Amino acid sequence: MVRPGAVAVAARWLQSAFQGKVLYAVKANPSPWVIRELLAQGVSAFDVASIPEIEAVRAQAPHAELAFMHPIKAPEAIARAYFDHGVRTFALDSEDELAKILAATGGARDLNLMVRLAVEAGGAAYALSGKFGVQAMDAPALLLAARRATQDLMGVSFHVGSQCMRPSAYQAAMAQASRALVRAGVLADVVDVGGGFPSVYPGMSPPDLAEYVGAIERGFAEMMVHETTELWCEPGRALVAESTSLLTRVELRRGDSLYINDGAYGSLFDAAHAKWPFPVKLLRAEGPSEAPLRGFQLYGPTCDSIDVMPGPFRLPDDVRQGDHVEIGMLGAYGVAMATRFNGFGELETVEVEDGPMASMYGLAPRSIPTARPDANVVRFSRAKGRRRRKR
Repeated sequence: MVRPGAVAVAARWLQSAFQGKVLYAVKANPSPWVIRELLAQGVSAFDVASIPEIEAVRAQAPHAELAFMHPIKAPEAIARAYFDHGVRTFALDSEDELAKILAATGGARDLNLMVRLAVEAGGAAYALSGKFGVQAMDAPALLLAARRATQDLMGVSFHVGSQCMRPSAYQAAMAQASRALVRAGVLADVVDVGGGFPSVYPGMSPPDLAEYVGAIERGFAEMMVHETTELWCEPGRALVAESTSLLTRVELRRGDSLYINDGAYGSLFDAAHAKWPFPVKLLRAEGPSEAPLRGFQLYGPTCDSIDVMPGPFRLPDDVRQGDHVEIGMLGAYGVAMATRFNGFGELETVEVEDGPMASMYGLAPRSIPTARPDANVVRFSRAKGRRRRKR
């Protein structure tokens, strides 16, 4: 169930609030309708990580600006991106990768080279500094080499981690990037603060996005850069998380366990492997249930025993086989992570006009209620909209 309107609101807000270039991180949701909606709202630059992602954008936007921001790429992918698709922006985090880019592009000098730095920044649900990024001690030499290798833009980039809950993490990372540039004795043409902008999930109510923008502005003002240095960001989750929910069917109930027709190998990767308790809603043709809520765990349709989502997912106590359960806030990575394991994964996509289950942009509440751990049952009063506890 997709909501282009939610993407439109997010895109307008970010472009208005962020004083720089917004590049959509295609990995979050590569659906053609998402790319089309972003284009309609003025987003014309895209962060891509592979040739299929490049082709997905080119199919919808032949003239969009593409930045190949995966720090480690196959030589063939670099060459195809440069010669076949007109890509000029490439990320790197080692001198070996820099040499590979130069060789694959035939020694091109019209490159925008973005040096990915490893930064120390806490507060993210997923830390992303362990796999990519040049360490502080090696950064000056790589920055200098990149500066000498191109006649166009040289920049720094980093990633504070996915679902960052601390705006100050960006300011701290920018201070580290500034120190690396000073030690290298070079000026950056671009400062790319990456992604990590959060959304709302049960138990996770981030600060207002304006606080993130403010922290970035303060960090940029304190950096040793020149007046024409560009500021970039690569939001993914913040643009699309609210856009999609999944309507599943209960195939069997066994106590507190519900067996549904999607799971860890489908759209619920994060629910299984990161154990995120996404918001849920019971849908019945005859109307809502009045039963008290209780916590359930969900099992997916495959034969694999790790296809389980522990939750707890709070649903009416009378949920039964044949009921439908809507699982919300799956616009980021839900579609992108799905497989066809065991032959499952067939989906029908339907555009809907209702709001998301939660929103950073005023389309729904800013938080999702969760029961206290010692509560056995939570009952909601429909008449007054209040929650009361039943023991």
